[in-house]
Amino acid sequence: MPLRLPPLPALRFFEAAGRHQSFKLAAAELNVTPSAVSHGIVGLEQALGVELFVREPRGISLTATGADYLSYVSEAFSLIAIGTQRLPNHRADRPIALSCAPTFASRWLLPRLAGFRARWPNVNVSVDTSHRQVGFPVDGFDFAIRLSRAPVAGTAWTRLFGERFVPVCSAAYLDTLRDGSGDGSLDWRRATLIHVHTASEDWQSWIDAAGVEGIDAANGLRVDTIQLAFEAAAMGLGLALGRKPLVDADLSSGALVEAGPPTLASAGAYWLVSAENVERRPELVDFRRWLIGESGQFDTSPEAAHASTHDSNS
Repeated sequence: MPLRLPPLPALRFFEAAGRHQSFKLAAAELNVTPSAVSHGIVGLEQALGVELFVREPRGISLTATGADYLSYVSEAFSLIAIGTQRLPNHRADRPIALSCAPTFASRWLLPRLAGFRARWPNVNVSVDTSHRQVGFPVDGFDFAIRLSRAPVAGTAWTRLFGERFVPVCSAAYLDTLRDGSGDGSLDWRRATLIHVHTASEDWQSWIDAAGVEGIDAANGLRVDTIQLAFEAAAMGLGLALGRKPLVDADLSSGALVEAGPPTLASAGAYWLVSAENVERRPELVDFRRWLIGESGQFDTSPEAAHASTHDSNS
């Protein structure tokens, strides 16, 4: 007797919405409308005779039944994805799929990809910079680069490098902050801080660690990406928290200058997260080895000496 399965498109809607805890984000991932996701899940709930989500004015959340069911559906999709990847000659020429933040992509990764292409001209790379959680292997990504304080259980993480924080601004703006003592000291009270409200570490972290007094961390200009913060600082709108090595090109060109010490290490680091079975495709092994090699020169922290690779499945 054949298995009776719920509608598979509705299951895909449910898996994405459950993972994101959002119909809107699920719709964006699947290239459909939020209404289509909502209606599909309502149909699934009717077919199953259970409530999978709690709908509230501020968003959705999984019911206990929905959370339990999601674990089975996610595992089923993972098994299908893994089985498909293991088919002989399955899409052997498909691009290497990488997910990372937009500022990291534009300021660190893309300037180096020409070197990779020069060595492996027949290997294509697809870079996704959307702000969404990546599910291995369901979403089809081979790698993700994430900023995190520590590896996350269940996947293979390789440390690339940590960030170092230093205040940066335009040279002209820096002159407006000098206190007139003649020794180059700055009057931090005059500074307009440019905040990145999506960053896990921002000005308050630097102020606490540096012990600088006279800065009101609650005020200033707020943007949603590091890239915009650097651009605003270069336009003379205030002080941005420079993040080395992402800000290195601006410092080298003179678009930005360091506003003064200290330069402090961040609590987080960039990690390369690898999907399972990377070793099955030689080009993925080459890409991972190349990426780790490119990043090695930037990590001089003590953590890098003993925590370069962490496989949390072990």
